[in-house]
Amino acid sequence: MNHHADQSAAMHGAQDKSMFGPPHVRALVASISGYAMDGFDLLILGFMLSLISSDLGLTSAQAGSLVTWTLVGGVAGGIGFGILSDYLGRVRVLTYTILLFAVFTGLCAFAQGYHDLLAYRFIAGLGLGGEFGIGMALAIEAWPAEKRGRVSSYVGMGWQIGVLIAALVTPVLLPHIGWRGMFLVGLAPAVLSFVIRKAIGESEIFIEKAARKKHEFPLKTLFRDATTTKRSIGMIIMCSVQNFGYYGLIIWMPGYLTKQFGFTLAKSATWTAASILGMLVGIWIFGQLADRIGRKPTFVMYQIGALIMVFVYSRMTTPEALLIGGMVVGVFVNGMMGGYGALMAELYPTHARGTAQNVLWSIGRAVGGFGPLAIGTVASYYSFGTAIAALACIYVVDVIATTVLIPELKGVELE
Repeated sequence: MNHHADQSAAMHGAQDKSMFGPPHVRALVASISGYAMDGFDLLILGFMLSLISSDLGLTSAQAGSLVTWTLVGGVAGGIGFGILSDYLGRVRVLTYTILLFAVFTGLCAFAQGYHDLLAYRFIAGLGLGGEFGIGMALAIEAWPAEKRGRVSSYVGMGWQIGVLIAALVTPVLLPHIGWRGMFLVGLAPAVLSFVIRKAIGESEIFIEKAARKKHEFPLKTLFRDATTTKRSIGMIIMCSVQNFGYYGLIIWMPGYLTKQFGFTLAKSATWTAASILGMLVGIWIFGQLADRIGRKPTFVMYQIGALIMVFVYSRMTTPEALLIGGMVVGVFVNGMMGGYGALMAELYPTHARGTAQNVLWSIGRAVGGFGPLAIGTVASYYSFGTAIAALACIYVVDVIATTVLIPELKGVELE
């Protein structure tokens, strides 16, 4: 039995009496709930923009900037808190991010105008940004090597679960409690996350490595030699393509379906729900495959699937085909979310793992933010169909980067 299996067995024995189960389960639940909170928050903001605009007298550019600056905060928070987590510990920094997010999401409910709301959204975004990578590092460090791919996929599913809950809850609650009330509802997952997080101990491998010696600055570790730099460039390309494709499709498709095929709002919402279900299935399958056949083959398989499906999808014309096709596109385009956590955990040492997860993902998220802009630009010159077909080409870059720059490290001992 390897070190991680021993560690897992020890964890099963220790503190099983907790209401949230053994420590490795608590670490996983905390990470999933944190990421669900991210997805929930960003989607309810999207639903509420028109109401907020009319209440506070915002222009459409100002309304759009609320989303942009939340994401900018997310990128900054991802980088800053990722580095902090490698110095101060996963659990402590996650607690800071959740508190920051909770306080400033709550303050959004009391905003009086554009500027204070923008400030609250940006600072809440800082807290949001810290979630993914640190939670992912915490969960993966708590589980044995043979289950790493699955654990990574369960955390990845958290975002889609949050999005799904927001899509179901917002239409029911918004008419009754308004946008201010919805921001207060957004506190609920934050409070739950905070409670779970208080019940988890620090990652054992982190404590063990931190006690041993002082390390180089974690950001420097990502580019410390030719091999590591090559891996980091590969990861940046993969994270960028992931976010570019995801945001490009999810932001534009409902409008495209309405304009091109006369989809009603309810039908567009059905498309969104169907593609999110496809994404959940895709992420789950990814984790299963990654633990069985390896990270690289699974990524390449999904990238080729995304390339083919996005292109095929751009040629579909009937509402039924678009709905079913949307589910299949979701499986491939976002199914890869199931693998980044395990892959990055194995590529980088413990003293830089939180930094790697958050910094590389945040760079990808920043590049991905241009996805909707690029698709809108191509669509205005040609057509949406052409823009979606062109989007398929980015997955060719993805396949090359994965094949050439990323090694297979399934089951490796964490450094």
